[in-house]
Amino acid sequence: MTSSTTLGLARFNASARSAAAAALHEACASSAWGSKLLSRRPYATVEDLFAASDAAMAELTAEDLAEAMAGHPPIGRPKPGDPTSSREQRGMAGASEELKAEMLELNLAYQEKFGHVFLICATGRTGEQMRDAVKERIGNSPEQEREIVRSELGKINRIRLTRLVEDWKEEESA
Repeated sequence: MTSSTTLGLARFNASARSAAAAALHEACASSAWGSKLLSRRPYATVEDLFAASDAAMAELTAEDLAEAMAGHPPIGRPKPGDPTSSREQRGMAGASEELKAEMLELNLAYQEKFGHVFLICATGRTGEQMRDAVKERIGNSPEQEREIVRSELGKINRIRLTRLVEDWKEEESA
């Protein structure tokens, strides 16, 4: 952990509850997850923050997971003006029109079956890898998929919490 990360974590810990809650909501749309992380402040290390995130993720109900997933756009269609989803889905940015059309079709089929967007930790994945993952996962049962989604959300949350703490240092010192 760098000294700037430590500074960002210290500022996050000391911030007003409303500011910290808003920042956590940007990382994960589940209000239950955010509340659990807020209630466990202060964090001595980023690893402690990750552990709290993992524990909160494990406790989320199906409804809480649905709330968290509602904050994620479909793969290949990041929210306009949302640098986070654009950055995370960078692997689709240079995809062929054929791959983008295939992902749209697969996303719709997945959503039809499971009732929510296909969720994957897209950071560092190519469009082809994401396509292959949705093809593989569409055969899962709803119970299997719910646990895979929980795991993928946990990975996404760790990435976003790292960025949150790093950004908090930068924003607070600006």
